[in-house]
Amino acid sequence: MSVFKVEGGCRLSGELTPQGAKNEVLQVFCAALLTSQKVTIHNVPEIVDILKLLELLGDLGVTIEKKAPGSYAFQAADIRLDVLKTPVFQKKIAALRGSVMIIGPLLARFGKGYMPRPGGDKIGRRRLDTHFAGFQKLGATFDYDAASGCYHVEAKQLKGAYMLLDEASVTGTANIIMAAVMATGTTTIYNAACEPYVQQLCRMLVRMGAKIQGIGSNLLTIDGVASLHGTEHTVLPDMIEVGSFIGMAAMMQSEIRIKNVSYDDLGIIPEQFRRLGITVTRQGDDIYVPACQHYEIETFIDGSIMTIADATWPGLTPDLLSVFLVVATQAKGTVLIHQKMFESRLFFVDKLIDMGAQIILCDPHRATVIGHNHDIRLRAAKMSSPDIRAGIALLIAAMSAKGTSIIHNVEQIDRGYQHIDQRLNVLGAKISRIDGEE
Repeated sequence: MSVFKVEGGCRLSGELTPQGAKNEVLQVFCAALLTSQKVTIHNVPEIVDILKLLELLGDLGVTIEKKAPGSYAFQAADIRLDVLKTPVFQKKIAALRGSVMIIGPLLARFGKGYMPRPGGDKIGRRRLDTHFAGFQKLGATFDYDAASGCYHVEAKQLKGAYMLLDEASVTGTANIIMAAVMATGTTTIYNAACEPYVQQLCRMLVRMGAKIQGIGSNLLTIDGVASLHGTEHTVLPDMIEVGSFIGMAAMMQSEIRIKNVSYDDLGIIPEQFRRLGITVTRQGDDIYVPACQHYEIETFIDGSIMTIADATWPGLTPDLLSVFLVVATQAKGTVLIHQKMFESRLFFVDKLIDMGAQIILCDPHRATVIGHNHDIRLRAAKMSSPDIRAGIALLIAAMSAKGTSIIHNVEQIDRGYQHIDQRLNVLGAKISRIDGEE
């Protein structure tokens, strides 16, 4: 196990380039299973969750070639389905929630898929019903073995169907799309997730020969094709990293330029930071955040307390609410953070309260933050990262705090942010990684 030793209070200055979007990579890697031809993917961050999926695909028989840093070529010409039920593979697949997206491609191409319940962040209930209900609509049989916790789907030939998803699940939508692209007939998916990650997956599949209409909307129409071919794909910059860096600049009263952010794919993120009083300036495809001594939270027109809440796209991604919460601790004013999608994601606020933040945890979904306006600095503390997004929020808090903080379980942060300590140290942070400590 590793820890971060963080010396707080250092001002940052310089430029950062966001890594490729983790959530997109998990989808497009799995899409490579849909064809026996070569698929090349660029701008891949080499983070823990991505490396785990690479290992899983290799175990399945996918030939993987690293072409250059961040670029991989895949060829799924000789898939070994028998591996799916081996104990070693099941243990690996259970450790990565994104692994559920291998089911759709395997079902589409080979007529079967099998996996244990996947793992991932412990942020509350994250059901998979949407995935398997969609497969069943396409004609697959579904079986769940409660004793072993394993899912099994099978179909001789998937058939297009109309479906109204009970939730706009990003991974569920992606999985169903990948299953439907080679089904016979037409599939219509209403209430589909339409995040940029899903749009990117659809565009990649179209280049592979799929027929998909409605990309970017919540109504997708897919005409099945007999087979798909290879392609080349470049992953978008990670919007979660972009948002994390915006919040970090404000919290640290620092001047930062974030390069090549694909601004048009950020949706509401820049505007939501502006509601906290943070200056976010677009310059070409860069974001410039100037050093600012104070930022003041807006109120609604009637003077009531501002609410920052997550929502399905084009609303605010839930992955950034932890960052908004920690940044608000040094704003002027009060904000209600409403985490609607996951009931355990706000439980890390007790660590911020220990550091001196003024936060009232109303219930598992809502926290009221009364900002210090940078008049009172947070105190250094010893803490542990409970999940990826809370981890980066705690790192931001530690960087702004008075004194030296210790963050345990930084492997959680490594799952989503590549070499984050090294990248921030270049800007002036003082973060030491100490390996082998509990």
